[in-house]
Amino acid sequence: MSVLPAGDPAVVLLPHWLSEADRACLAGLVRDGLTAPGLHPVTAVHLADVLTELHVAAARDAVWPAPAARVRRVTGWADDVLPVRLSAEELDSVLGLPALPAALRATLAGRRP
Repeated sequence: MSVLPAGDPAVVLLPHWLSEADRACLAGLVRDGLTAPGLHPVTAVHLADVLTELHVAAARDAVWPAPAARVRRVTGWADDVLPVRLSAEELDSVLGLPALPAALRATLAGRRP
């Protein structure tokens, strides 16, 4: 039996398994989004957090490669696929980027090819 955390609800981070090309594309789109005129400050914070998580995902795999390797082995995904952990708010900010390609949008929405 699990105990629920006391106090304010905790932010839940869900893994989105992205290839190296998807992560590079997402990083570029997020950087472009951060320079967009009229960007809401809260959205800017969430997009900056996404950019940080993209770097953390690569570092996490360098330090602890076994967990992601097990998932890739079971699913048959390529060796460059890593989990990028995003909150619902971060995901909404990314999905709000108008230049997000349809294939990456589908992957982030949980529909892997």
